[in-house]
Amino acid sequence: MKRLALAALLLPQAALAHPGHHDDGQFLSGLTHPIGGADHLLAMVALGLLAAQIGGRALWALPLAFVGSMIAGGLAGYAGLAFPGVEPMILASVIILGALVAMAARLPLAVLLPGVAVFGFAHGWAHGAEGPTQGLSLYAVGFAVATMALHLAGIALGKAAQNGALLRGLGGGTAAAGLVLAMVG
Repeated sequence: MKRLALAALLLPQAALAHPGHHDDGQFLSGLTHPIGGADHLLAMVALGLLAAQIGGRALWALPLAFVGSMIAGGLAGYAGLAFPGVEPMILASVIILGALVAMAARLPLAVLLPGVAVFGFAHGWAHGAEGPTQGLSLYAVGFAVATMALHLAGIALGKAAQNGALLRGLGGGTAAAGLVLAMVG
């Protein structure tokens, strides 16, 4: 029942998954943008949950791989390079990252890092392709800072949940919300 309530709360955001690309290109626009779309917010927090669940090097490696690839993807999108299927890839990131947390998956970093990099690239590409036409660098810095903050929030939440049922439930709820976004999107 809790998952259904969470999904219902997210439905209004689902239709506006990428609102607020402002042409002013300011730092604040980039900083606030990731929290305006449920797909981005959920994926970034889920990555933090996963990093906390795995621990060790994953605490810094997963967020850095995501943000680094997101910046590269943003440049590719801004340059007009094609990325067919970017929206399904973004939704897949929410579902897969949530499911990994729900299953308490302990995949090796050699497997996780390339997948996280692809997800980060997709999120970045969408924002580079749809982002501001001027002042992209300030927007990108704001977006990267907000993304890292969401990863850190997920890590803090994951550590507070102490790898228990709550953490797995958060992962399952994230995956379910991702499925809802995929169905209404």
